[in-house]
Amino acid sequence: MAVHIEFFGIPRQRAGVAKTTVQTGQLGDVLAELERRYPALAETCLQDGQLRPGYTANLGGDRFINDPSTELADGDVVLIFSADAGG
Repeated sequence: MAVHIEFFGIPRQRAGVAKTTVQTGQLGDVLAELERRYPALAETCLQDGQLRPGYTANLGGDRFINDPSTELADGDVVLIFSADAGG
């Protein structure tokens, strides 16, 4: 199962990439894998398989998600950005 991750703003700067793919099924598992892959991202944006305060995730541009047990489907796109991003 492939879940596609797109980073914006500070998370993109910390990860050093705009996009990646994770093979997992729940948001908490995705975030834990991102912590392992991108230590600089973990220092600022992630902690213990969750987003730190001030950061948020969006599923497919349709809804905000933050519950680590949120089930993700093959091909889902999760956007990760600062909660204050936008216009």
